[in-house]
Amino acid sequence: MNYRTFDIKVLHFFRLISVPISRLGIFVVFFWFGILKVFSLSPASPLVLALLSRTMPFIPPETFLVFFGVLECFIGLLFLIKGAERIAITILFLHMITTFMPLILLPQVTWSGILVPTLEGQYIIKNLAIIAAAIGIAAHLHPLQRGWRFFYQ
Repeated sequence: MNYRTFDIKVLHFFRLISVPISRLGIFVVFFWFGILKVFSLSPASPLVLALLSRTMPFIPPETFLVFFGVLECFIGLLFLIKGAERIAITILFLHMITTFMPLILLPQVTWSGILVPTLEGQYIIKNLAIIAAAIGIAAHLHPLQRGWRFFYQ
């Protein structure tokens, strides 16, 4: 087998697994991190609560953490369900807006200098990889057949 044939086979294999692996990866990250919030075990909880106190101080922190964790688990689960991708991606992008907010609203926590993120800032910035994976999944969806139906084959 020559190099070109090998290259074609590897690329074909990666095309076959790219969407399932992306879906699984997003599921693992969202479900795992979400369940940690539900059980008050997440190292990100102080950051989430600091943002909550700046944006919606009228919501009880414990209630919000559980809700936020359940939402993350739900997003992860949706990525495993064929046909639910549009809903998952829509909720994911809305969620991403909130996750990037600390970079602006809590700079003392997320930046140690100009363009030098703290560990918390890096945790947030890595979400760009999740966004890229979601876009890759969306790029493989078929156009909707009629109206705004989210589930169809």
